[in-house]
Amino acid sequence: MSYARNLTGKSIWITGGAGYLGSAITRALDAEAAQVVCIDLPGRAEALVQKHSLKRTIPVTLDVNDPSTLPAAIDQLVAEHGLPDGVAHLAFSSSSGHRLEDLPAEVFQNTFDRTLTPTFVFCRALAEKMKGRGTGNIVIFSSMYGVVAPDPRIYIDPMTPNPIDYGASKAALLQMTRYLAVHYGPSNLRFNAITPGPFPPAAVQEANPKFTEDLLAKTALNRLGVNEEIVGPTLFLLSDSASYVTGHSLVIDGGWTSW
Repeated sequence: MSYARNLTGKSIWITGGAGYLGSAITRALDAEAAQVVCIDLPGRAEALVQKHSLKRTIPVTLDVNDPSTLPAAIDQLVAEHGLPDGVAHLAFSSSSGHRLEDLPAEVFQNTFDRTLTPTFVFCRALAEKMKGRGTGNIVIFSSMYGVVAPDPRIYIDPMTPNPIDYGASKAALLQMTRYLAVHYGPSNLRFNAITPGPFPPAAVQEANPKFTEDLLAKTALNRLGVNEEIVGPTLFLLSDSASYVTGHSLVIDGGWTSW
């Protein structure tokens, strides 16, 4: 499958690039862009590059959820690989296993400390470098649960509903995207969001058949997304084909949020 979206000659960074959604995007970028910097936790990016024999992808180990180390790390990455033309930012953090009633405040806060704050630091640092060049764009990944609340009726014990800190942080990322788009627009920088709907990996579906059935029933297309379906929209926003698109949230959810 080809996604010829004017990415030829472009340098693209992708955080969380070895995850379920990120790996599909990284593989497609490797076929289209001049250089891809795949950033993930130890061993993950290297394993992806080796498994798929990626030729244009440079694996990088970096915890982008640690804001204290990001400015220096970004300086080093730019020095080694150059300033990127575009960035897909998928990395995030969230609690798990807690119900709202027993979610500790410090665990709730940790999600913001390791999702929202690092995204702000990461995007601002790159945008400040990009604005001197006068071009660049960043795509931030949100979630359907940044738009609507999870339906607790489909989370049957022992499953717990998607945590409130995850949804609240993803909603905040949508506002951050709009704010950055307006702030850096005069410098010809674009900020957009991808807002995925239900894309559970196969292992999750197999382990939770009733949940999977209920999940797909809530989509207009009556099916779940597969990771390759996130690729086209992401590459579109990263490319010059979206040169007049900024401050936008592109929802990829099979119609989940339509009703």
